Amino acid sequence: MDFTLKKYTQLLLCFERAGYQFITFEDYCDGRVESDRFVILRHDVDLKAENSLATAKIEASLGMHASYYFRVVPQSNKPEIIREIASLGHEIGYHYEDMAICQGDAEKAIIHFKEQLDYFRKFYPVKTVCMHGSPRSPFDGRDLWKTYNYRDFGIIGEPYFDTDFSKLFYLTDTGRRWDGFKVSVRDRIPLHQDRWIEKGLVYHSTDDVVRAVEEVTFPHQLMMTTHPQRWTDHLLPWGKELVSQKIKNIVKKMLIVKK
Repeated sequence: MDFTLKKYTQLLLCFERAGYQFITFEDYCDGRVESDRFVILRHDVDLKAENSLATAKIEASLGMHASYYFRVVPQSNKPEIIREIASLGHEIGYHYEDMAICQGDAEKAIIHFKEQLDYFRKFYPVKTVCMHGSPRSPFDGRDLWKTYNYRDFGIIGEPYFDTDFSKLFYLTDTGRRWDGFKVSVRDRIPLHQDRWIEKGLVYHSTDDVVRAVEEVTFPHQLMMTTHPQRWTDHLLPWGKELVSQKIKNIVKKMLIVKK
């Protein structure tokens, strides 16, 4: 079974054995990188915040720190969980979708952004934010920065703008698969994806990733994004997520074709 907490732990330990340093996105933006081989651990908390607490505890037990980006929706915004994850030494960030929430009105969206940023800063001195894809919305959250500048709010980094993907590989479990760029509406890096494909840097399962790391054919620098809602050892929710994501992937493919 893939996408279990057991499998996630195996993945982390595989990188650790291979000598990778684990850093937060805040670390990366601040230049706190001590090795030429590292993983930026990023988690997008879209749903089921309790699953994020489970991965956060695993990482903390291994002496690793990660970045957790929370949405404002009730399924993600669980104050007690945010507080506990921060207490484990992890970075907390805002998973913004203000343009979608405000129906493309940038003036309303920036006010909403500041309000939510202030809210999340009650739990952690937030320095980085990350766009939520909102695949069902016609509005791309990143368009807010065509009018405004997130650095005016004390933000030092946004993964889609401030990661040098000419040097770093991007690995994401979008679509409940590691080659989810095929079914992703916005969580993809189009300028570099073709280059990675040409090099054979395409992985479907977690075992594929582990094998490549062990065979020393995997990139030495990367951002790895997971959605903890997908990762569980409990059979029923694991099965529900599997079925649900298969349906979502079909819908996403249709949205991509329409574009």
